[in-house]
Amino acid sequence: MRHTILGAGGIIAKELTKVLLQHQQPVKLVSRQPKAMSADTDIAAADLTNYEQTKAAVSGSDVVYLCAGLTYDRKIWAASWPRIMENAIDACKAANARLIFFDNVYMYGLVKGPMTEDTPYHPISRKGEIRARIATRLMEEAKAGNIRASIARSADFYGPGADSTSVLNLLVINKLAKGRKAMWLGRDDVVHSYTYTPDAGRAMYQLGQDPATDNQVWHMPTFNPALTGKEYIALIAEQLQVKPAYSKMGGFMVKLAGLFSTTIGELHEMLYQNTEPYIFDSAKFDRYFDFQPCTYGKGIAATIAALKQ
Repeated sequence: MRHTILGAGGIIAKELTKVLLQHQQPVKLVSRQPKAMSADTDIAAADLTNYEQTKAAVSGSDVVYLCAGLTYDRKIWAASWPRIMENAIDACKAANARLIFFDNVYMYGLVKGPMTEDTPYHPISRKGEIRARIATRLMEEAKAGNIRASIARSADFYGPGADSTSVLNLLVINKLAKGRKAMWLGRDDVVHSYTYTPDAGRAMYQLGQDPATDNQVWHMPTFNPALTGKEYIALIAEQLQVKPAYSKMGGFMVKLAGLFSTTIGELHEMLYQNTEPYIFDSAKFDRYFDFQPCTYGKGIAATIAALKQ
């Protein structure tokens, strides 16, 4: 099979590429400025908001993975995400390729209890509304028989090298590793699930290998039970052999910091994810593939080891 990753610069794309290469499967990496991960990867430059460039990049593919990440700005998301999704759908139709979309949980909104693949979409944020729109669009095409597609949905994630996109990496692991106080968003006494990025990469690979998984939503393997903020910080500090020193950032502080950083400002509408239990259930995937998600202890140890290297 010929595999193509759209949006190949992010950590999930990198983890997926590693697994594809381990299994000696040809892979093409597509982004605005693609970089080969080894001599065994092809690269193609493309702007995914441009259909002709997307179509050319996807041509000849059997499986396409949409792993694109955009600047964390709702205006950019509103302008670009619907166009990227339409282009990916149309390009995969033209190539007769399967499409696997790596997604998040924003469209669910505030969920009381575990999030599952059957959780209805009730977004309570602008970014959530955009994610609901593009996810619905893809599955409508799949259900109509116009494309073979699936959604690989992840909780917030962490893992080796995920420093630019993981809040747990950025605000807790990296800060404690540098001898600084960690920072916790929202309440530290509620549980919060995190998906381990190497698990997500392996899971994306497995979906790509199994056409029977098409036309449905799959939650990426995520260890349960989740920990609270206090428990994550204590675990990370113990492994780093430092004191579990941290401060909390609530809604007021996020708004204040948002005056100086647009990225932090964009977090405010998503803060509900950090003030209520955030429980991500991957039992469907775990059962189907007999997959054992990495424990938080082992995942954090590997993340710290990579950081030290």
